[in-house]
Amino acid sequence: MSSVRPRGLPVVDAMTPAVLVPAGPVTQDTLTRLCDDVRALLQRSAAGVVVCDVGGLGPPGLGTVDLLARLQLAAVRAGGRIRLRDPDPALGALLGLVGLRFEVEGQAEQREPALGVEEAVEPGDPTL
Repeated sequence: MSSVRPRGLPVVDAMTPAVLVPAGPVTQDTLTRLCDDVRALLQRSAAGVVVCDVGGLGPPGLGTVDLLARLQLAAVRAGGRIRLRDPDPALGALLGLVGLRFEVEGQAEQREPALGVEEAVEPGDPTL
């Protein structure tokens, strides 16, 4: 059984987040432009989220941490947030080490653990 892919661009609704793809070593000029891009993308996005594809940034270091912290700050000031796509596991560890937490695309949201049901048995209760 086969299916034919529709022609043209994929369907994008108002809730699809915009994607920002920074690449290579980031200079101060590039950083300023990327922060401006985040603010512009959030103004056009109803989702309030910009997905930052960090797969092309290379090995993680403090420059990457600085970039992501500044992008998140720009996003928060514009009323949104950043979600990471394709982060290196070492980047997640480094972000945790410096105390920064980012939502990662494809990862379950961190929530409080579900409350368990506890049954108390009273003396004299009939068995089921």
